[in-house]
Amino acid sequence: MHNRARMVTASFFVKNLHLAWRLGARHFMEHLIDSDVASNQLNWQWTAGTGTDANPHRILNPTRQSQRFDASGAYIRRWVTELANLPTALIHDPPADVRRRCGHPLPIVDHHEAVAVFRARRAS
Repeated sequence: MHNRARMVTASFFVKNLHLAWRLGARHFMEHLIDSDVASNQLNWQWTAGTGTDANPHRILNPTRQSQRFDASGAYIRRWVTELANLPTALIHDPPADVRRRCGHPLPIVDHHEAVAVFRARRAS
């Protein structure tokens, strides 16, 4: 799994779904064939904002990360085959009607709302 995808996944897991980073780190260690402490636990800690480089405000927006680091959508086209034939303008965040037509699920959370909840919990 590409490191950028690992970081986006970890950020989504912790900052959007509000789950403990250790659960995600354990899952990656058990299921990824290239797992090791340096590319797993330490990246999960970094993304969660704990450990030696603590920054809880480090939040990756999955759509913006995709647009910024894979503007053409090549990674999505390779790994999310139901979206492979979409125009590049739609591939990073297809509208609901396009998702339904392609058989791609709707988002399980709204990124901005989830991050607002995360920040509010950190502030209290």
